[in-house]
Amino acid sequence: MSAPEESIELARVAGQAAADKLAGDVIALDVSEQLVITDIFLVCSGTSERQVSGIVDGIEEEMLKKLGRKPVRREGEADARWVLLDYNDIVVHVQHAEDRAFYALERLWRDAPVIDLQLDDAAAEDASGTAGASSAS
Repeated sequence: MSAPEESIELARVAGQAAADKLAGDVIALDVSEQLVITDIFLVCSGTSERQVSGIVDGIEEEMLKKLGRKPVRREGEADARWVLLDYNDIVVHVQHAEDRAFYALERLWRDAPVIDLQLDDAAAEDASGTAGASSAS
C-alpha cells in the first residue's frame, strides 16, 4: 500500500511552494508503510536561516490558500535551522543545508519510495540548479 492520493496532493502543493521559494533538493518520501503517524515526509533545504524561514512561510501560505490546511504542529521556528510542519498526512522538514547534510534523512529513510512531485520545471530548475532534479521518481 502506498500513500493516498490526498496525501500526495498535499505534498505536491507544499513541494511546489518550497520550490517557488528556491528550496534545494525538494523530495517526498512515502513512509506510509514504515510509519502509522504520517504518509509522507517532504524534505527540502535552504542555505540560510532567513531562507529556511521564508520557505516555511511560503509553504504555510500556499497550503492555507490552496487547500485550507494549517499545520497541527510547528517546531524549530526559533532557530530556523530545522523547521518541522506537521499536517498529519504529511510532515514537512525544512532544514538548513548544513543540517540536512549532517542528519541525512534521505539516507535514514532510504527504503521509502520517492514520490514524483511533478513540480513546475522552472521552479524545480531554480531550486536545484538542474532541470527536473527535484522531481525525480
